[in-house]
Amino acid sequence: MPTPSYFVRTGPATLSPTPLVGGAWNPHEQHVAPALGVLAHAVEQDARARRDDVLLLSRATWEILGTLTLEPVEVAVEVRRPGRTIELVDATLSQGGRAAILLRAWLQAPRDAGSVAGGAEEPMAGPAALEPWDPTTDWPGAFITTLAVRRRRLAPGRAQVWVRTDVPLLDEPVSPTARLLGLLDVANGMSVRADPRAVAFPNLDLTAHLHRAPVGDWLGLDSTVTFGATGLGLTRAVLHDVDGPLGSLAQTLTVRPG
Repeated sequence: MPTPSYFVRTGPATLSPTPLVGGAWNPHEQHVAPALGVLAHAVEQDARARRDDVLLLSRATWEILGTLTLEPVEVAVEVRRPGRTIELVDATLSQGGRAAILLRAWLQAPRDAGSVAGGAEEPMAGPAALEPWDPTTDWPGAFITTLAVRRRRLAPGRAQVWVRTDVPLLDEPVSPTARLLGLLDVANGMSVRADPRAVAFPNLDLTAHLHRAPVGDWLGLDSTVTFGATGLGLTRAVLHDVDGPLGSLAQTLTVRPG
């Protein structure tokens, strides 16, 4: 029997979430992590359908406009800036006629820049060097139960984490990039600064910059969570895979004590 996926395709632009996407802030709503990956997959699919060459995703910014129930969603893609080697592409995930997540992505054609490559951060210790950690000690929801996590907690809001899942993003092939982007949203919850049962700190957005395409199943997060005194917050992370650093992440938080 095939492994259940986070989403099942029901039409060219329609998907149904499975119970495995149950959220952390509310188990009866979707965790947005898989939905972010679905939008990245839609952008890659659209580019493959339009072009004979390959484009690499170099930046993705998702704006989270509201919560998602465990009901079907629709995905639409629009090319904002077509080009021979660089494109700007938008994607929208909607539910019940309401836009819930917007993605704006820059894509670039690969070129040989090996002679000038450099400047990446130091690699994290690999997954085997960190202790297993059960994220359900902090978080409810079905999505969290599907994750394998290894964590080194350095201080409140500061941690190094490796995370992976055996659950496919969709019931169809997806790229390593889309699969990794479908895990990014856990950064905020794996390096908690405060007990989420006492302080809410959901993110309003997520921006990822990549300087190379990811490989493998493990996502590494060298993360820092900052709470400001006026209710603004920020999660930052250097992204890694088993080959080393591959980019960075930032999330805007709304911090709500009590």
